[in-house]
Amino acid sequence: MLRILGKASSINVRKVLWTCAELQIPFEREDWGSGFKSTDSPEFLALNPCAMVPVIQDGDFTLWESNSIIRYLVARYDGSHLYPADARERARIDQWLDWQPSELNRSWSYPLMSLVRKSPDYQDPEALAAGCRAWSRNMEILDRQLEKTGAYVSGKQFSLADIPIGLSVNRWFETPLAHPHLPAVNAYYERLSQRPGYLLYGRNGTP
Repeated sequence: MLRILGKASSINVRKVLWTCAELQIPFEREDWGSGFKSTDSPEFLALNPCAMVPVIQDGDFTLWESNSIIRYLVARYDGSHLYPADARERARIDQWLDWQPSELNRSWSYPLMSLVRKSPDYQDPEALAAGCRAWSRNMEILDRQLEKTGAYVSGKQFSLADIPIGLSVNRWFETPLAHPHLPAVNAYYERLSQRPGYLLYGRNGTP
């Protein structure tokens, strides 16, 4: 059985959990990370030298880095409906999979630490305002893309890209900041909420 190491509140762990739900992959999850077993322990570092969750073990195969894990899972467990073999279709999915950690995650880092985590090190009003503006700009990019497709982030069909992006959308709505009116994002949020895996691991009250 697939073993998943990482606490369920982690957005990157939830990518893996939601992917497992979509593919009906049975798994066992263990709590690792802040507040649980330490990722700085020799046991964990032997699996991931970066000391970050999630990590999976699939038999004798170990893998870390959340987007690499979900790509592996769809390749290993018959997920071609989420990640097709056609080079162009896959490239459209990959560009949004890669945009999420490289651009979208980066823009929310200060607002999340300030408004959700309540970190005393992230309470500068100017830095918070700049972070909120950057986050809003990226959400406007997403809104325009969803308006273009009329459905999901890479096209008309739900794909692997919607898992990290959908979790990011949940984080957007769960963070207490001024949200510009983004009708396509709002409709996307409701569309994703028809999927049982999203209600378990996305729109479940966890930012």
